[in-house]
Amino acid sequence: MSKDLQVANLNQLQAAPAGLDGNSPGATAPMDPGSELDDLERRAWRAFLSRHARVARILEADLLAHNDLPLAEFDVLFQLAVADGHRLRMNELANRVLLSRAGITRLVDRLVADGLVARAKCDVDARGSYAVLTDRGRVRLDEARPGHLTAVKRYFVESFSRAELETLAELMERSIPAN
Repeated sequence: MSKDLQVANLNQLQAAPAGLDGNSPGATAPMDPGSELDDLERRAWRAFLSRHARVARILEADLLAHNDLPLAEFDVLFQLAVADGHRLRMNELANRVLLSRAGITRLVDRLVADGLVARAKCDVDARGSYAVLTDRGRVRLDEARPGHLTAVKRYFVESFSRAELETLAELMERSIPAN
């Protein structure tokens, strides 16, 4: 199942949910009259959103066409593959793939049904569980990974020099504080 990625219009940006600015989640913060973006800020923001959406759509379409694997599923398999013991607590997996707890639960349920991921109980917390990469999931990831990484290079990495990639990485890593 493919998720349509959309770029928000300016009205949606202005009505962004609170929580991003420290207010309580779910409430919409009133707009500060001085908070309009200037031309450069708007240009940079729109370029970021547009580029992200276009690259994500291309990568999704490529993975689906060549491996019948949605990008979100690839990301879960990849995160599990690079984790210690090929397992992650569900909340940690949700944080790594940028999904809500409900979203990661649905996604992991699909991967469990396909035999690509298994669930394991957490020994130290009876309420918690792990998502664990199965051998079948590892094979599926290994099949998809080379083509996907080639596409990432083609549609993103090759657009920048090494120095630009370093700058971009530094800028993006500092833009929003970690949880």
